[in-house]
Amino acid sequence: MNYTRPQLAIEIDSIKKAFIDAKNRGVRLRYITEITTENISFCKQLNKIVDELRHLDGIKGNFMLSESEYLAPLILFREGEIAPQIIYSNIKEVIEHQQYVFDTLWVKAVSAAKKIKEIEEGIEPVRTRLLENQDEIIREIKLLNSAANQLSICTAIGGMQMSYNYLYDSYRTIIDKHRKGESKEGLRWLTKIDGKESANLVDILLQSGMQVRHTKNMPPLNFGVSDKEVALTVEKMEGGKMSQRFLLSNEPLYVSHFNSIFEELWRNGVDAADRIRDIEAGVDLADIEVIPSSARAQDLYLDIVNSASEEILWIFPTTNAFIRQDKIEAIQLAKQAAKERNVKVRILMPANSLIEQKIQQLKENCPDRVLDVRYIEQMTETKATILVVDRKASLVMELRDDSKTTFDEAIGLSTYSNSKAGVLSYVAIFENLWVQSDLYEKLKTNDKMQKEFINVAAHELRTPIQPILSLSQILQSDISNNAKQQEFLDAIVRSAKRLQRLTENILDVTRIESDSLELNKERFSLNENIRNAINDMNNQAGLRNTNNKTVSILFEPKQDVFVEADKVRINEVISNLLKNAMQFTKEGTITITAAAAEKMNYKEAIVSVKDTGTGIDPEIMPRLFTKFASKSVAGTGLGLFISKSIIEAHGGKIWAENNADGKGATFAFSLQA
Repeated sequence: MNYTRPQLAIEIDSIKKAFIDAKNRGVRLRYITEITTENISFCKQLNKIVDELRHLDGIKGNFMLSESEYLAPLILFREGEIAPQIIYSNIKEVIEHQQYVFDTLWVKAVSAAKKIKEIEEGIEPVRTRLLENQDEIIREIKLLNSAANQLSICTAIGGMQMSYNYLYDSYRTIIDKHRKGESKEGLRWLTKIDGKESANLVDILLQSGMQVRHTKNMPPLNFGVSDKEVALTVEKMEGGKMSQRFLLSNEPLYVSHFNSIFEELWRNGVDAADRIRDIEAGVDLADIEVIPSSARAQDLYLDIVNSASEEILWIFPTTNAFIRQDKIEAIQLAKQAAKERNVKVRILMPANSLIEQKIQQLKENCPDRVLDVRYIEQMTETKATILVVDRKASLVMELRDDSKTTFDEAIGLSTYSNSKAGVLSYVAIFENLWVQSDLYEKLKTNDKMQKEFINVAAHELRTPIQPILSLSQILQSDISNNAKQQEFLDAIVRSAKRLQRLTENILDVTRIESDSLELNKERFSLNENIRNAINDMNNQAGLRNTNNKTVSILFEPKQDVFVEADKVRINEVISNLLKNAMQFTKEGTITITAAAAEKMNYKEAIVSVKDTGTGIDPEIMPRLFTKFASKSVAGTGLGLFISKSIIEAHGGKIWAENNADGKGATFAFSLQA
């Protein structure tokens, strides 16, 4: 029934009695009508008679339906009057059809109690409507604007033009409220200002009192949201054309949702006046975008590479980062740009044998020097691929998981920018690394040449030394009475041994500096190793009986100490320390000790060599264990450097100090026992 019929059902006794009699017979009564402020009192009474009463907006006609009969007025009637003619039917198909119509309306209707409460308490009913009539759209949006205390609009420039053409007068109320201080936010508008035409329209709105900001991140729909209602459309309204469909809703969740979207965009927007000044000055606004989606990043990545007209700069942090490019064809696009448009492509990345093959394939059929690759050390702390195109745009792609084989799985957040300062910063980083890689390659070549020279020189020195020593020692054994010849031979042997030591030291330094010092570890007695070093020292001529004064070496172990180490190399360290002590001790005693000490979770062996010589020169002390640190004319200054490197290669420590009594120094080292 339409909104006039509840009054008849209550005031006409025969109708009211018919309802009551039916209910008394057990008939279930359902009633749909439009509840209004005019008929609310009758609806309250009717709600007590029928089993269920519901409200539905805009009911125009009337009909009644039972399980076997159907009644409806033939013509529309006037308020308070019974219809003069009705249609009656008991045809099954007609009844079934009308039952379907009623059930459809019943589902859309709301309970009478809810509607009555809304009317009595002044509550605006929650509803969402799709408007498809131009006049209705304009009327409803104007009503929305007029009732709003504040209004936030986010549209493309076409939506702004449409609003200016059809709705401009309805914005005055909000603007006036804001000027009077009755509205905190007033009318705010977000749009993308991308040219002089759009700037002119925005300027008109600014002059009228609206607040406008520019945003590059326009959402895929246009919307306006007040404190009470939201209106939105997906149409672009290009040229200011009215949208054919608008969705209006006062659902609180929708209103809150779109207000939060607007606030986020507004917070990151650019003041329209500043944007207009940039356009008038011919300055492009920097575009910086953080891209969480790897799929979106890949599309942008390929577009940027494909758009290159002059130069492509690439930094790959790992070899896998470069290898993954084949699957998305980024490298092939760069090669195509180099071949067809003469775009200069430069790549920095870690070296790899597989990469070398790919690079050679990449350079095929490309002009000379158009595609160039240089190698850098793999950057353990740098986890991003950096792309710069034409020195105008950059894309930095964070590496999330380098073990993955696909771009989507490996890439995390990406950042795009065409900010001049930001892009040129990446260019500077690239150029610095490019120059450093060139210097690094030259240094590697020079280092290789130096090591090759040292190896050849040491080999060439070693070759004549061995026969000199061997033949001199044979002659020494044959000469027994000729003191002069014996003296000469002793000098030859000493010089040859000195050359031999120098050669071995040079080779050791080369191995240490190239990280190729090899250790052959075994478990052995440290005490025995010390005794062997002492015996070797006692057998060497010219290191004792200096100025006819004897230097004695004292070693009286209290316990046997075992270590897991390179026996030959540890012997070399002990011998170096003994020789060092002997050189700076004119007379007295050199005392060697070896002891094991318990640490928290392991045993430690400590060997010390204490002399009564001149001690360590204060000038030498800070660089004692570095190369060529020596004040002895007889030494090369390599022995302590080599000793330190050997001990540290074992994971141990070596140190030295002058003795507390002012006589001599003590050198010591520790190893894990």
